[in-house]
Amino acid sequence: MQVIDIVETYRELASGLTETYMTAVSNRTSEVMKVLTIIGTIFIPLTFLAGVYGMNFHHLPELEWRWGYAIFWVVSAGIAGRMIAWFRARGWL
Repeated sequence: MQVIDIVETYRELASGLTETYMTAVSNRTSEVMKVLTIIGTIFIPLTFLAGVYGMNFHHLPELEWRWGYAIFWVVSAGIAGRMIAWFRARGWL
């Protein structure tokens, strides 16, 4: 009877350890997914801007501006910077 009780105790202990390990793995996966989501969220608007200005249109007024290229990069960096600051303010980074 004592052997059966000891085996049952060890089985419950092993089950608890397995659940603890699975919880730790799940938490790590959640952290990785959060970082990947934030990176994707930052690059989606930048990809949109690059897609629009990468098209072969002749009548985009910004293409003829002397500082159009620099303005594009300032706007892109501003969007990325604001999003990073917002994520940090909310505690996501």
